[in-house]
Amino acid sequence: MAVKRAKTGAAFPRRRRVAGIINGTRLVVADNSGAREVMVVGVVGVKTRLRRVPFATVGDMVIVTVKKGNPELRGQISRAIIVRQKKPFKRPDGTWIAFEDNACVLVNPDGTPKGKEIRGPVAREAVERWPQIANMATIVI
Repeated sequence: MAVKRAKTGAAFPRRRRVAGIINGTRLVVADNSGAREVMVVGVVGVKTRLRRVPFATVGDMVIVTVKKGNPELRGQISRAIIVRQKKPFKRPDGTWIAFEDNACVLVNPDGTPKGKEIRGPVAREAVERWPQIANMATIVI
């Protein structure tokens, strides 16, 4: 007979996250850093099973490459924080929210934004996690 083991780890399961952004997703840049469109090439801090595509959601930091924008920025690898996603996600209070586009803000590795302003709405999850973005955001949903 098999011996039962005590369950170890966290007392509560991790909150389920919606896979709204994956590798290869094109994002609109919502700030005035000079880039217009970027492509996700990695997600910071995600370790997954072999050959499983890592995903990110609103408020996560991702590694991107600039596809459209100023010639000096095009082709460069940078970090960005996702501020909007099209796929609906559920908040802890039970409400569902979705945006018109997938958008991000380019940042330095320490999380300070490269631009001076953010165009369009910003999700509350990104604002709570990154206070520097909260200072620049005009509309928080």
